[in-house]
Amino acid sequence: MAVDERDAKEKDAKEPASSLGKLSRRSFLSHMGAAGVATAATAVTPLAVSTAIAETQERTAPQTQAIPGTMPVTLKVNGQSYSVQIDPRATLLDTLRETLHLTGTKKGCDHGQCGACTVHINGRRVNSCLTFAGMQQNVEITTIEGLGQPGHLHPMQEAFVEHDGFQCGYCTSGQIMSAVAMVKEPWGTGDSDVKEAMSGNICRCGAYPNIVAAVQAVRRMA
Repeated sequence: MAVDERDAKEKDAKEPASSLGKLSRRSFLSHMGAAGVATAATAVTPLAVSTAIAETQERTAPQTQAIPGTMPVTLKVNGQSYSVQIDPRATLLDTLRETLHLTGTKKGCDHGQCGACTVHINGRRVNSCLTFAGMQQNVEITTIEGLGQPGHLHPMQEAFVEHDGFQCGYCTSGQIMSAVAMVKEPWGTGDSDVKEAMSGNICRCGAYPNIVAAVQAVRRMA
């Protein structure tokens, strides 16, 4: 053992115990040094984590930025709320199909003449191609997807199947949405009344007699 090291140990043995116990001044200073490193490391760690989080937020921030020229809207469709950024000029039809991907609503003429895009707004039938989506916040919008699903069809959907009220099927979702609303409207009981009420929905396949039969079947059940 070296002479200096032996002298240091003999000096420590002669030093009185501190108020913290039996630690000598040398041991106490050694422990305090270790504790200081640990404290400094603890203090640095959150700073490093905060820096990493900030860098991550900076990377992801551009992805959440709104596209210039769009506006935020919240639409309630089939009982579910959707908050999206859309062009202020976007129609409800295009928003349903292109933004919300509810493609059961069909685009036919896009001029309000064929009725293929019929949906319900607060229970009333509307041509969605003639309606701005931004004007339909705080209302209940229902599409064919919200009317019924395979295995749990709406009575009008079942009637269209039973009476073969479609051929190519492109206009069918609009026909059914219009028919469901029409049943609740004050029309007469005759077939001619159904034809007049459904005159805004065009079927290029000419399945009109079967469509009228389907609508009348549901009306008789009501």
